[in-house]
Amino acid sequence: MPKILIVGGGYAGFYTAWKLEKQLNKGEAEVVVVDPLPYMTYQPFLPEVVAGNVDPRHAIVPLRSHLKTTTVVTAKVTKIDHANKTATITPEVGEPWEMAYDIIVVTAGAVSRTFPIPGVADNAIGLKAIEEATAIRDKIITNFDKAANLPAGPERERLLTFVVVGGGFAGIEVFAEMRSLASNLVKKYPQLTFDDTHFHLIEAMGRIMPEVSLKTSHWVLKNLAERGAEVHLDTQLKSAVDGVIELSTGESFESDVIVWTAGVMATPMLKNTDLPLEERGRLRVRADLRVEGDDGIVADAWGAGDVSAVPDLTGGGVGGFTVPNAQHAVRQGKRLAKNLVATLRGELPKDYIHKGLGAVAGLGPGYGAFQSGKIGITGWVAWLMHRGYHGLAMPTWERKIRVIINWVLGFILGRDIASIEAREHPREVFETFAARPKAAPASEPLPQKGSSTPAQKQPVPAEK
Repeated sequence: MPKILIVGGGYAGFYTAWKLEKQLNKGEAEVVVVDPLPYMTYQPFLPEVVAGNVDPRHAIVPLRSHLKTTTVVTAKVTKIDHANKTATITPEVGEPWEMAYDIIVVTAGAVSRTFPIPGVADNAIGLKAIEEATAIRDKIITNFDKAANLPAGPERERLLTFVVVGGGFAGIEVFAEMRSLASNLVKKYPQLTFDDTHFHLIEAMGRIMPEVSLKTSHWVLKNLAERGAEVHLDTQLKSAVDGVIELSTGESFESDVIVWTAGVMATPMLKNTDLPLEERGRLRVRADLRVEGDDGIVADAWGAGDVSAVPDLTGGGVGGFTVPNAQHAVRQGKRLAKNLVATLRGELPKDYIHKGLGAVAGLGPGYGAFQSGKIGITGWVAWLMHRGYHGLAMPTWERKIRVIINWVLGFILGRDIASIEAREHPREVFETFAARPKAAPASEPLPQKGSSTPAQKQPVPAEK
């Protein structure tokens, strides 16, 4: 029975394994998924997690709950030796080991791409993981708690100044959701006003959201400005040392929350493989998702998702390749599963081809933007389209139901504004008040030779 090793449990990896379970006959192949996290994160919901509209646990899909016959290994793949068909598996605890396979599927995803800007690595936070989204939300709410106890001045202004770097879809969505959350929070703090909060988005290009038309992007800019959020176009971040934001325009201000969304790159793990890569570090694959090198197809090697340079046969994409988003990764995973089953049964794989259905962004309750070709829709209708699309796109009915219930409860009861920032140091309170053994008393020195301790001295007899 051939072993199929899937490296990465994100969109493409999860969907490949999920669909293989449904399409493979019993005993036809063994499927193993290796990922350092035991769940798949539905990244389009991260901005809503930041805003408190979706519970963090409901924006992830536990692999072991929904992959019934797949072996899930919670560890990192740190090396791939395809010439010998082995992968090095490195767990969080314990020694690494070699895993042999017959077919490898690389769907290891992408990580945040940053530039060597002073202070970014030390002070900014990305938006690729559920942990990051949760931390941003808790930080915003906790900063309101702190600021409410301070008089007006630089320290309070720093706590209530929020910065997002990157004006793509992810940046605009989280920026708008953060603004929406802050506007809602102000109502809970009588010590603070709307004008005390400051929001800045920094974009190096002259426009935002290149996936939509200029008209739609201008509507988004106008909407954000009306809601008290400032967008800096044609502006670069020069420094963020100690939270002091310095822009290429000469402006400078301080911020306690800096969110980086300015691009992604293929996971660096690929450098430790003998599989062919293109100039941007992505896996080289054909349109049918088989890995291809200079000498042709690499047997028994496949790739999909953000980690792979997948040709876009529709003529769209960037540089002739599909853009790194959930819409493509999910569909590539489904096509990859079908192609794997086809090749196992002696059939030919089919090319991946998908023309984008359009782009839709949620900008906070009641605000949205949709673009499909020349059709652009904004406002309430686009916001409902956003929720409708992603509510249905969320994998598994169990997760769809949980997310939709979140939205219904939020509409009836209001958004959840509980901050649990202390979860980052959960033992702090326990350690502070925990009773500890008393220090043992210092032992008395041993007597030297020829001397005696007081207890050892004999009484002198009295004279008769």
